[in-house]
Order: sequence, then C-alpha cells, then structure tokens
Amino acid sequence: MSIQTAGECDILTGHKAIARFLGLSPRQISWHDERGNLPTFRIGRTVAARKSTLLQWIDEQEQAARDQRTKKR
Repeated sequence: MSIQTAGECDILTGHKAIARFLGLSPRQISWHDERGNLPTFRIGRTVAARKSTLLQWIDEQEQAARDQRTKKR
C-alpha cells in the first residue's frame, strides 16, 4: 500500500483518465475493461482503477511475458 500526500489520489475514474495514465485510447480501455482484462472496479456506474494496482498489474504482465519466453527456450 502506498502513502499519499494531501491532494494526491491513487484512484483514477473514467476510461479517459485510465487511458491517459496507461498511454492508451479510451476505446482500448473500454474494450479491455468489458472483457475483464484490466484490474478495474466500479464506483456506481463509473469505471475506476487504482494507479498502484495498475502498476503492479503491469509488472505482473511483464513477468508473465518473461516467463513465457524462458519456457520457449
């Protein structure tokens, strides 16, 4: 768990905010979110994600890709 300072929020709300953070388009985020490919949750009808969770998820994706390449060798 990360510690935040006043005014710094770990939660991104909406496909646009998540897309900006990940460097993708809002449509790509929507597509992946609909398929359950991203670690998101809902606040009412609004999709949301924690920055820290997304960064951890990216690390896990990278490690899985490395492991897959190692198995192929």
